[in-house]
Amino acid sequence: MSTSRPEGSALMEKLVSLCKRRGFVFPASEIYGGLNGFWDYGPLGTQLKNNLRDRWWRDMVECPPIGPDGIPLNIVGVDSSIIQNPKAWVASGHVGGFSDPMVDCRATKNRYRLDHVMVFRPREGADQHPSYAFMEGQPDSVSKKMKGALRGRPADDLFEVVALEDLTVDDYALIVGPDTKEQGTLTEPKQFNLMFQTTVGATGGPENVAYLRPETAQGIFLNYKNVLDTSRVKVPFGIAQIGKAFRNEVTPRNYIFRSREFEQMEMEWFCHPDEAEKWFKFWVDFRLNWWKTVGVQSDNLILRKHDNDELAHYAKTGAGTYDVEYRYPFSGGDGFGELEGIAHRSNFDLTQHQEHSKTKLSYFQDDTRERYIPHVIEPASGLTRGVLVLLCEAYDVDDSRPSPELMRFRPQLAPIKAAVFPLVNKDGMPEVAEKLYMQLRTRHVTQFDVKQSIGKRYARMDEAGTPWCFTVDQDTLSAGTVTARDRDTGAQQRIAIDAVPRFLDDQIYGE
Repeated sequence: MSTSRPEGSALMEKLVSLCKRRGFVFPASEIYGGLNGFWDYGPLGTQLKNNLRDRWWRDMVECPPIGPDGIPLNIVGVDSSIIQNPKAWVASGHVGGFSDPMVDCRATKNRYRLDHVMVFRPREGADQHPSYAFMEGQPDSVSKKMKGALRGRPADDLFEVVALEDLTVDDYALIVGPDTKEQGTLTEPKQFNLMFQTTVGATGGPENVAYLRPETAQGIFLNYKNVLDTSRVKVPFGIAQIGKAFRNEVTPRNYIFRSREFEQMEMEWFCHPDEAEKWFKFWVDFRLNWWKTVGVQSDNLILRKHDNDELAHYAKTGAGTYDVEYRYPFSGGDGFGELEGIAHRSNFDLTQHQEHSKTKLSYFQDDTRERYIPHVIEPASGLTRGVLVLLCEAYDVDDSRPSPELMRFRPQLAPIKAAVFPLVNKDGMPEVAEKLYMQLRTRHVTQFDVKQSIGKRYARMDEAGTPWCFTVDQDTLSAGTVTARDRDTGAQQRIAIDAVPRFLDDQIYGE
């Protein structure tokens, strides 16, 4: 196998093109020119996302892991409303503190998150040149503007890269903004609340203001008492939820990595305060390893502990926060970006909601006769980011094939599990192939295709990430065997047509 898989921005360009061409992801409202920060999932993308969602739900809720003490964990699920009483967001701190610093460009009217902007600043002693701002991970975007200053020399010789947030406002006068050629167009940073505001009811006054949820966690905390009162759960236990969240990101970017509408897979683990650190370590290790089970190479994953100055308000009194980070193509070289966060939220959320709602949210432990507000460990991952990771991991190029692009999904996660083809559309082959297809489609997502050459049909399935194709040919009619083709190797083998259902089961569930 000869491979020429691109890297960095070239990989993202190829991946985005394939995703659009094969129906994984489309720009939202595309016929009207799209809407920045929003994406639609096509047939293959929807199935891939559902497969990842179902796998997370099975491993976290339906078949939860064994805990560090050898006891099976108890985790239940909820599905809370996207719009909650606005008082909940006051209690959680989102109304007062869920904001990011942003800068505006006076020339272009574009807005940028301060912590997403980097700057090429002239090195001390170098010729006097402007500073050039660019979005994090996209240094090449300013190469044309810097060409005159560089005169063929490497950028590192003349410039150093610094974060805009590390510069003073006085420095802004020398900076060329990311999307302009003028200096001094960036404004002083201002705080920008990320929640989407809406109104509930027939009138639009201040008393009817509500918000689309910026996270799914608060819906879990608001239902904590309901779950205790209606389910046979005892601390320690977990409540899980998968659902959409909305953040009015200042600078949505990097495809579906940072968007304004996304889905989260979150679980809140309620435990005794004295056991919080034990459970924190358990969930950090479990969640890191879980991503490996769905096909993410370990070399592309790291654990990063948050520094004290970057901890969220709810984690400042706990054991901290770890991020599971992935080596995204746009991260640059050895750069990584967040895939999942595991946070010790202490008892912040329940305490806040108890205070603001005047509802008792403490827990009484029968065996110790102790009453306390549980601490919470929160593994929270982005479902849409998980889809992006699976797409990045799966994309490959094999130059030995007539159509070199393919997606190497794990069979369990692949949107389409199998395809059935008649070699030619005559001689009774379509009828036999369709009968096999009808068998397989009751067990797995399967496609039936008779159009174009067999090579082009194989190529379409490779790009969709389909692990196995079964071709009905002349030998099928005479000997009762079909050609089974392996997506990853292109190798073919003959197997009895009656054995195909069992063969496919083994390939998918026996991995």
